[in-house]
Amino acid sequence: MTSDAPRLRADARRNVEGIRTAALDVFRAHGLNSPLDEVARAAGVSKGTIYHRFGGRQGLIDAVVEELVAERIKGIITAVGALDDPVERFESYLRQIWLLQYDEPAANDVLLRTLPGSEPLAALCEHASAAAGGFLRDAQATGAIRDDLTPEDVYLLIWERGIIARACAEQPRAGYRRRLEYTLRGLRSAP
Repeated sequence: MTSDAPRLRADARRNVEGIRTAALDVFRAHGLNSPLDEVARAAGVSKGTIYHRFGGRQGLIDAVVEELVAERIKGIITAVGALDDPVERFESYLRQIWLLQYDEPAANDVLLRTLPGSEPLAALCEHASAAAGGFLRDAQATGAIRDDLTPEDVYLLIWERGIIARACAEQPRAGYRRRLEYTLRGLRSAP
C-alpha cells in the first residue's frame, strides 16, 4: 500500500522531528500559548518552517497533543479506574488531574480548553469529562459524596483549579496540594 503524502527528504524529516521535540519541551514548560518564535529558536529553524510544516500553532499542537498531554490524562483515567473503592477513584482522579494542572502548563491549557478549535483537544476533554462523570456517579452511589454535585460542577472545579494554578504560579506545590484537599473534603456528604 502506498501513501498519497509525499515522502520528506532526510533534512526535512529532521526539521519536523526537531520542531516536534522543541514544541513538546516549550509547551510543557510554558503552556500552549508559548510564542512560536521560542519553539522555532529551540528547534533551530525559522518560524516560517513551522508554518510550512504544520500550518501554524493549531497544527503544531494537534501534531503533538497525544504525546504532550493525552497520554498523561488517559494514564490517570486508567490508573484511577483500576482502584476498587469508588470514592477513592473519584477523589484520586480529581487529585491527580489537579496536580497535573499545577505541574504542567500545557495540560492545564488543555483542561481549561484554551484552544477550542482543536478537535484532538476537544475529544480529549470530552473523554476526561465522561470519565469524571462516571467516577462521580459511582462515588455518589456510596452515599459518601454529596448528591447535589453534578458533572458540570466537577468540570468547573477542574477549571477553577486550573485558573488558580495559572494565577498563582509562585505558590509552593505543598500549599496547593493542601488546599485542594480542603476542596475534596467539601465534596463529601455530611456525616
